[in-house]
Amino acid sequence: MRPAIVETNFKHPLIDSLYRGKVRDVYSLTNGDILLVATDRISAFDHVLPKGIPFKGEVLTSIASDFLDRTSDIVPNWKKATPHPNVMSGLKAEPIKIEMVIRGYLTGHAWRVYRSGGRKLCGVPLPEGMKEHDKFPIPIITPATKAEEGHDEDISREEIIEKGIVDEGTYNQLEEYTRKLFESGTHLAAERGLILVDTKYEFGLDSNGAIVLIDEIHTPDSSRYFYLNTYDQLQREGEPQRQLSKEFVREWLIENGFQGLEGQRMPELPDEFVELVTNRYIELYEKITGNQFDRSGTASQMLSSNRMFSIISTRSKPENVLLRYWCKSS
Repeated sequence: MRPAIVETNFKHPLIDSLYRGKVRDVYSLTNGDILLVATDRISAFDHVLPKGIPFKGEVLTSIASDFLDRTSDIVPNWKKATPHPNVMSGLKAEPIKIEMVIRGYLTGHAWRVYRSGGRKLCGVPLPEGMKEHDKFPIPIITPATKAEEGHDEDISREEIIEKGIVDEGTYNQLEEYTRKLFESGTHLAAERGLILVDTKYEFGLDSNGAIVLIDEIHTPDSSRYFYLNTYDQLQREGEPQRQLSKEFVREWLIENGFQGLEGQRMPELPDEFVELVTNRYIELYEKITGNQFDRSGTASQMLSSNRMFSIISTRSKPENVLLRYWCKSS
């Protein structure tokens, strides 16, 4: 298995600045566009884990690129091109500082709140008598603040409007887009034998103030999937659901004494666990796209080999430029 790509350091006169997120390296270009590089870093509980997950960046980019194309009729998005398996280029938008989280099932964070006695999440009432992984009567939207550092925080619709993060009209439009995107993702997942359990969407404003979908969509980093064919039986029997998401990474960390709390130490990830995570990401790619993942990793080997290479396009669009860069990997 090839080494994980944990960091990039591109050099070119067109690059204006670099921002490193938990998973992505984002390069702002002097022409007003961005290059978004999905590295193999993985985060949980708002902390970056000490080892990268080989092929993870390719999986995220491939799934996100496909879904951005599929949903462009619902909401405009930032993508212009995918010049490399780990890279998308596109419009630089002003991010709206909230994540639009939508949940179809009582799972993950929602379940942890419910189990502790909470019956509201982000101001949304939670029905009595539910058990873990039960389906909500209708999907609920539970926004979170988008933190530059530290933990994202739950926030209600009313708080978002009251704090002036967006006005009521803009928020209503975000909710409408969120529900339509989730409906689209749910239908496609069902066709592939999966359930889209919950996910998050991020939006921004373009230079004209119009809302655009940014970042990733329906990937295993932003979404949770169950297997459709075993869901009903496992719920009846009270057994854990078969999941395709990174929830099992969070569960492993919890079992090893880490939830991102002050004073807790991040455990070292065994190589066999890293390989297991890689296989889970690739499994989801193959399930959701219907395509076989190419593990030869020729393009990614180039990206992670500490040598110069080029992304070359003969098209004249501004985002398709000749880039020569140096990549620093694990």
